[in-house]
Amino acid sequence: MQVKSWRTRPARAGTAVLLAALAVELTDEVVDGTKSAALPLIRQSLALSYGQIGLLASVPLLLGSLLEFPLGVLAGRGRARRLAVLAGGVVFIITLVAAAAARSFTGLLAAFVIFFPASGAFVGLTQSGLMDADPQRREQHMARWDLSGSVGSVTGPLLLVVVLAVRGDGEAGGGWRSAYLVLAALAAAAWLAVAANPPPLPGSPGPARPGAGAAWRQVLAALGQPGVARCLVLLQVCDLLLDVLTGFLALYLVAAGSATPAQAALGVAVRLGAGLAGDAALVWALERFRGLALLRASAAAAALLYPGFLLAPGIAAKLALLAALSFATAPWYPLLQAELYGSLPDHSGVAVSLSSAASLLGGLGPLAVGFLAQRAGLGWALAVLALAPPALLAGLRRSGGPRRPDGTR
Repeated sequence: MQVKSWRTRPARAGTAVLLAALAVELTDEVVDGTKSAALPLIRQSLALSYGQIGLLASVPLLLGSLLEFPLGVLAGRGRARRLAVLAGGVVFIITLVAAAAARSFTGLLAAFVIFFPASGAFVGLTQSGLMDADPQRREQHMARWDLSGSVGSVTGPLLLVVVLAVRGDGEAGGGWRSAYLVLAALAAAAWLAVAANPPPLPGSPGPARPGAGAAWRQVLAALGQPGVARCLVLLQVCDLLLDVLTGFLALYLVAAGSATPAQAALGVAVRLGAGLAGDAALVWALERFRGLALLRASAAAAALLYPGFLLAPGIAAKLALLAALSFATAPWYPLLQAELYGSLPDHSGVAVSLSSAASLLGGLGPLAVGFLAQRAGLGWALAVLALAPPALLAGLRRSGGPRRPDGTR
């Protein structure tokens, strides 16, 4: 029997490969969730001002995105990308240890900035490898990827609570350092898993690592491909009702919904829990329905639920509508991201770079909401986000929706 080489073997992501990739995404979101929950302790421990807290949130996003942008395209494909993933994972782990050891604002900021491109290499390139390994099931794998991330987001704060309970020094403000060391250990376990179970190399390897000039030409050529620019725009538009809304949710519930701080915290928990349920339901639904039908139904539902959430008179009604909205918007990111990879089937690394660039521009969304809230009030600022569902529906009508691997819709 003739044994085929990796250059001709059809790529397929087995269970171990899929679980290893999902472990990477889970770890990344656990880190993010822990960081958000630990900010009060970090501020107390390092005696940070609110301005410095704001810089810890914004500077890593801006500088990190600039550093992350070329990674996807320069990493290439095949073995070169595997090395980039593993190297990024090593830096990922080191930055978590560095954050735990930071004794000043400058040291912590440096660790957070370096963490961003390390995450892009470790997490983003692992995602692109998974998409290349099993193109027939991009939507299904992205749904599982998003579900894993949602589990991580919920797990992060719980991990911090457990660490503080074990240490018994939550009031001292130093328990977050132990939490970051635990995160480094989790990241090391994820690194070992993906090192032992990498996605299979694609059947059509292409250039292993393009030069800088060729890389830029690939990016420009990709932007000219049908649907790529539209998909990048829709991903950022949809993020208005995803991460942007989540970032302002607690403030809105207190300022406009007359909620107590405890009720606002409950609102964030409802948001995360309902989103997790929506991600789990999407995994089931994609085995039975087309991604296009799910996207259209979710956008139509959100177009009704979000205004209802804003106009609901009491906190109980707001939380109920918030849960329904969070459940309904679960398909947006995974299905649109799967379509982006489908539009660039032989250039998944370019898709990673373009996503990073679009996210950098999308970072202006929270800034715009903040400035508008300063002038008109937070309620009116968040009302503008109601444009996201109609924009998604319009984009889907124009494109015909996500493509299947054979090019059909």
